[in-house]
Amino acid sequence: MESRNPSTHAECSLLTVRRMHWHECTTAPHGDVEIRRFRVTHPYHPLFQQEFELVSYRQDWGEDRVWFQDKLGRLHSLPTSWTDAGAVDPFVALAAGRSLFRVADLIELARQIAAGKSERVARSVKENMS
Repeated sequence: MESRNPSTHAECSLLTVRRMHWHECTTAPHGDVEIRRFRVTHPYHPLFQQEFELVSYRQDWGEDRVWFQDKLGRLHSLPTSWTDAGAVDPFVALAAGRSLFRVADLIELARQIAAGKSERVARSVKENMS
């Protein structure tokens, strides 16, 4: 890749994508650019095992997402982690199917359940006091 200073946000994004070993993709692919395809790998997603042409790859809503068009040409996005387009999650690779949940995710779930219980108890006490 040639070395240059990007002058626009689009050029900067394109350089970032190229550094990530992604091929330049558009809705109308150029003849000299390999078309990048990905497959939905999330087992509970309705598009599981379906393959799509990558339109864009970027960070939206705080996570990496792939953008693609459905059969009707409507634009959609999915978290990259739900596809085979991103890097393999080290936890998933090491767990090799033996663990369905990360410890950090279980701790966060327990925190949210406890917060919900505390809120219900406070509401119940308030109702009993009135």
